[in-house]
Amino acid sequence: MEKYLVPAAPPSQTAKKSITKRPRWKRSLVELIGKFDSKYRHNISSLAMQSYSQIRAFPHEYHIDGSPCQTHVEWFAGGSNNPRSVTMQGVSAVEFDSKGIYLASVTKSGCLTVHDFEELYCQVSLKNFIVKEDETKQVLHISAHQPLDVVRWNLANEDEVALTSRKSGELHIYDIGYISSEPVEVLKKRPTIGVHGCVVQKGLSDVAFSSNDKSRVLASDMLGMVNIWDRRMSNLPCLDLTTNSTSAINSIKFNIDNQVIFGASKHGVIYMWDLRGGSSSAAFQNNKMQAYYSPITSVKLASEFEKIGSLKAQSNIVPKEILSVDLNPSCPYQLAFHLDDGWSGVFDVHNLQVTHIHCPPPAWLDDFNDLANLSYIRKPSWLPLSSIYAVGSSSRTGLHLLDFYPRCTSPCHVDNEDSQDMVANGQHKQNTFIPLSEAVTACTAHPVHGAIVAGTKKSSLLLLSQGFMQRQEGDDSPI
Repeated sequence: MEKYLVPAAPPSQTAKKSITKRPRWKRSLVELIGKFDSKYRHNISSLAMQSYSQIRAFPHEYHIDGSPCQTHVEWFAGGSNNPRSVTMQGVSAVEFDSKGIYLASVTKSGCLTVHDFEELYCQVSLKNFIVKEDETKQVLHISAHQPLDVVRWNLANEDEVALTSRKSGELHIYDIGYISSEPVEVLKKRPTIGVHGCVVQKGLSDVAFSSNDKSRVLASDMLGMVNIWDRRMSNLPCLDLTTNSTSAINSIKFNIDNQVIFGASKHGVIYMWDLRGGSSSAAFQNNKMQAYYSPITSVKLASEFEKIGSLKAQSNIVPKEILSVDLNPSCPYQLAFHLDDGWSGVFDVHNLQVTHIHCPPPAWLDDFNDLANLSYIRKPSWLPLSSIYAVGSSSRTGLHLLDFYPRCTSPCHVDNEDSQDMVANGQHKQNTFIPLSEAVTACTAHPVHGAIVAGTKKSSLLLLSQGFMQRQEGDDSPI
């Protein structure tokens, strides 16, 4: 059969030069495979970051039984520039549940508020911006009668929300199905005896829930330990995760498998504990036994910064307090950290090294001298996609959106070098700063569509979203 076939003539050199390969049409590829490629998502992430803006502020002008709540009272007192009143104000923590249905927030004055986020979002009004929030739409608003620093949803039972304080050794758990100002359960710290025989009060600094075990609760304290409760047995801890230091552990976080817990200390150390092995696993079967775990490893961030040549050449590297750590939902080996001087970055938990760093200008360059700012533990948040990290500025009134994409194309990557070709082709990536009406203390991102809710020093909630345009006065055209 081959003898009847006429071979095609070889293409000429001119024809070879005229043949060009067309780039793959990325949009049709998305339509075929049904998902965005991570590189394509990163290419358009800069547009997403620039589209965020503040669309509404919700002041904490709430009431309990017809009278202004304690946060409302402190807000009025803060108008007199009383330093003590200023330090008692502010949203200290805010968090969505895993589906983005409910939004919980706590204030330094002691208020717990739970919103139905859809109801809150529907109250955004661009025509009449001064309309007050409808308090009757709130799921829960109570006073805990003590300063509050932490709020967390129980990932295995999201009818429950836990809150605690850095000045209290108790963890209060509320069920939002009950309209009650009393917690359904109170977990307590074991008393600690000091060197002089007196009881040392250990406040709790952060809380973590396992996503596959509603009975296990973890809380870090101010003296370098993480306490673990099994709620089926006792309201006292059955297991302690220890460190070789008595400095506060400001933040803790489970890994995606709920088997490793990360902790960040005031002295700039990241600890890792493995909960799977060792004799202390028997502690969950015998409430008369209290066991202890030592960390499997610990890393000083200052030592890792020393390894970044460009950073060491420009900055004096000293240990700094870690305010928060959090795992990237779209890249589970990226552990983001935020420091007390405003620096943020990413620690790779697989290679145990810092891969990203963002160093904003120091506060004194902006003539920022707010002593009350030292009392706030800033709490950033990952956006659900594209490896974007949202963090309140330490010196400006606004929010940073940082590109922490896990490749060298990220502007924050320690090995990033933008070539002239990348800049010419529009592939140069930049971080985004969003100016806001109030200074941010904590923020959280909706787990589905990425809307951001930021708590402020004046106890307000700011809603940031995409796709809204500011309506000009007298313009009645649709948005």
